Amino acid sequence: MENIINILLMVDAGLLIILVLLQSGKSDGLSAAFTGSGDLNLFAVQKERGPEKVISRMTLACGILFFVLVISLQII
Repeated sequence: MENIINILLMVDAGLLIILVLLQSGKSDGLSAAFTGSGDLNLFAVQKERGPEKVISRMTLACGILFFVLVISLQII
């Protein structure tokens, strides 16, 4: 059972890394915060649409699954 959870954890970690790298940037970067360029509003509501929304939800699901697998691995 422990080996199956370890394999699922590795697959989920790899998928989580890929999904995070596929997401587009939501701001101008850290340099804009120091230079003052651009409109830096951290609390602005930005709606995700289309593929961005799907990738965002898949990332959230994989993140939750990752924590569940880690906790279940510690219990076993």
